[in-house]
Amino acid sequence: MSETEHKYTGPERVFSGVQPTGNLTLGNYLGAIKRFVPMQDEFECIYCVVDMHAITVPQDPAQLAHATREVGAAYIACGLDPKRAILFNQSKVHAHAELAWIFNCVARMGWMERMTQFKDKSGKHKERVSLGLFAYPALMAADILAYKATHVPVGEDQKQHVELSRDIAQKFNLDFGVPDFFPHPEPVIQGAATRVMSLRDGTHKMSKSDPSDLSRINLIDDADTIAKKIRKAKTDPDDLPSDKDGLEGRPEARNLLNIYAALGDTSFDDALAHFGGKQFRALKEELTELTVEKLTPITDETRRLMDDWVEIDRILQDGADRASAIAEPIMKEVRQIVGFV
Repeated sequence: MSETEHKYTGPERVFSGVQPTGNLTLGNYLGAIKRFVPMQDEFECIYCVVDMHAITVPQDPAQLAHATREVGAAYIACGLDPKRAILFNQSKVHAHAELAWIFNCVARMGWMERMTQFKDKSGKHKERVSLGLFAYPALMAADILAYKATHVPVGEDQKQHVELSRDIAQKFNLDFGVPDFFPHPEPVIQGAATRVMSLRDGTHKMSKSDPSDLSRINLIDDADTIAKKIRKAKTDPDDLPSDKDGLEGRPEARNLLNIYAALGDTSFDDALAHFGGKQFRALKEELTELTVEKLTPITDETRRLMDDWVEIDRILQDGADRASAIAEPIMKEVRQIVGFV
């Protein structure tokens, strides 16, 4: 079945999620959470703390519980309204695991083997990693399609997984003769910094798992820490260029300009024009001021919310109940389609 023959006519719905592993970074904020906020005014939005994805690698249970609540608090601190959007943690809604198993039986091994994130995370020891790490794109497809979500705001690095979700939806529809049952979800990749890179190496993504804390800005960092990290960010000896051609082979310059543009809600071209011909010091000084201005209110509100984690749990449970109310009728149809009685 071709894409042009797909005639899904259900409601437009947004789904996305963030893993509760380590401290949330500037990359998580710019690549995902910042873009979640305006969408809650346009769509029915479902935002998830994907704690089931987190255990594809070993986790300390107490730390995982803390990090799950902290991501929930950060969602709210960044501007998500749990009364307008649905906010919950993945493990509370059983449809995710149930549909993931069905999709494990629909997806092909070759599809999973092509996933670049699995290749990156498994390295040379594929036989030693968990089956969950290999199969988790099927769970990601289930996260999205359990709600028949049509739009998925993601960073550039997750685009491949959303495309796999489309493949799984299409094959399910074809295999079971239900051409328009699941939508083909669209990745939504917006803004200047859809992929934020390390402050120490502009060729690698900013990551919570990087051994160097100087490689990232955490959403819980104070102003002095932010200033120190930006001051120490890797640069090169040349002045900043005035056009994009001048950024060839200069990933760190591109990354800092991307971050400035995304935080300042301006275009990359405008940021480039503003700093063209200047030294990195000028960019770092303005970027520090802008980062502190934007992140300090989020940091303060996250910490305030975490002082009352019982309320965070209540919000997550309420969101899970609302999410289940959407997912369960869909899963009832899925069971009938598959032949479960």
